[in-house]
Amino acid sequence: MEKYMAIDLKDGKAVRLSKGLMDSAKIYSNEPWELAKRFSDAGAKWLHIVDLDGAFAGDAVNLKTIEKIVNATNLNIQIGGGVRNEERIKSYLNSGVSRLILGSVALKNPEFVKEMAKKYRIVVGIDAKDGFVAVEGWAEVSQIRATDLAKLYADAGVEAIIATDISKDGMLCGLNLEFTSSIAQASGIDTIASGGVASLADLDTASKTNGISGVIIGKAYYEGKIALNDIFNNNF
Repeated sequence: MEKYMAIDLKDGKAVRLSKGLMDSAKIYSNEPWELAKRFSDAGAKWLHIVDLDGAFAGDAVNLKTIEKIVNATNLNIQIGGGVRNEERIKSYLNSGVSRLILGSVALKNPEFVKEMAKKYRIVVGIDAKDGFVAVEGWAEVSQIRATDLAKLYADAGVEAIIATDISKDGMLCGLNLEFTSSIAQASGIDTIASGGVASLADLDTASKTNGISGVIIGKAYYEGKIALNDIFNNNF
């Protein structure tokens, strides 16, 4: 199971939110590239970045910060937040990002996402509240069930789906593995669990859950609940 360390960017700084609320942002680093290097040195292979400003603005607001991270490490980087057109996809890939996460547009324009998945390395982000898809930086909750959206991408060629339970994100209350597994079953695609990791036990349980190929780890590390050495030296 792949472990994805997470960096959420707001105003060029590394922050974490609670339940996706922007006014809950807590700053953990003014130099996100230093965090990324720390993750790389500990043994991380992947870095998960969300441009929180971009998620609301629909633009690559923190591109310069992301480029610093790319240049500071050899990590594979997946990034989401405001990626809604092919021009932005190309821009990120040209900057050294490995693959793109398409979230809001995955609900609003599935044909575009499927077309992009034929040409580029694409991950679909499905964020849900009470089982329904949330978009636009989680500011809007749709009437579409997350599992129904997952089914749309069953044979689309996307590399993975990131399943986030918003109610657990940043709350250190444990992963919603039932939700994540339902997304994996509906899509038949490797699914990455996101939101709520609080302990090594969460990682262990996730690694034994069908369909889960990875876990995103954020606040549990930043709040000292999990040490980097324990994340990458255990055989999850």
